[in-house]
Amino acid sequence: MPITDSFAPTADFAPVATDSLAGLPAGGVPADVLAAGGSAADNLSGFSAWTVTIMETLGPVGVGFMVFLDNIFPPIPSELVLPLAGFTSSQGQMNIVAAIVFATIGSVVGAVLLWALGKWIGIERIARIAVKMPLVDVDDVHKTVDWFDKHGDKAVFFGRMIPIFRSLISIPAGMRDMRLTKFLLLTTAGSAIWNTILIVAGFTLGENWSVVETYAGYFQNVVIVAVVVFVIVWIVFKIRKQRRKKAAGLDTTEDDHIEPGEFEV
Repeated sequence: MPITDSFAPTADFAPVATDSLAGLPAGGVPADVLAAGGSAADNLSGFSAWTVTIMETLGPVGVGFMVFLDNIFPPIPSELVLPLAGFTSSQGQMNIVAAIVFATIGSVVGAVLLWALGKWIGIERIARIAVKMPLVDVDDVHKTVDWFDKHGDKAVFFGRMIPIFRSLISIPAGMRDMRLTKFLLLTTAGSAIWNTILIVAGFTLGENWSVVETYAGYFQNVVIVAVVVFVIVWIVFKIRKQRRKKAAGLDTTEDDHIEPGEFEV
């Protein structure tokens, strides 16, 4: 009998249908088996992997910790941290509602520290430093203070959703001695909205969470360009104003004195 006949299929020994391996990853290991011992950070690298590892290790507390760091150290971008929190939640590593709550707590704690810093520094101390800077006079400081006195509530609320200003807006709020209860309410509301949008977006997109970071990055770039344009326009305006004063024989340093209590609320 030929050798090949001894290996013919029988009722007791039939070849495995190739369709039974459909959908398995390389190596034939089911995805759910890999997921059971895997991590959402496995396919990430650098800061993203470290952030997800923190979140997986500490859970929602890790999200709050990362957002807290973002508030006091802006180079850590919430545009990256928050979508990653949503992505981690989508992998079943934590509850998305808890992630939003702790992210908001982290935002508020960081903001309160900066509010306290602004209150400690005080507006008069900053004003005395500001008027020593080129092109800045007391009138500029008064206009800025008056603007914040009129629009401070909206600035704190909407500022929590704008890159760069998100952290910095807490300092002038402290300098102008905004009531802590009001500051907490506005900061919590603004932060909760921003955090919810980015975390839910990251959760919805799952492994495509980086799309959120990309578009948030575009928004941040628009803000940066707007700030740069504003500063350039302001500098040009101030230079022309000083030139006109000099041409008229006026003293351009006459408004550099700050009186004690000049900016009291």
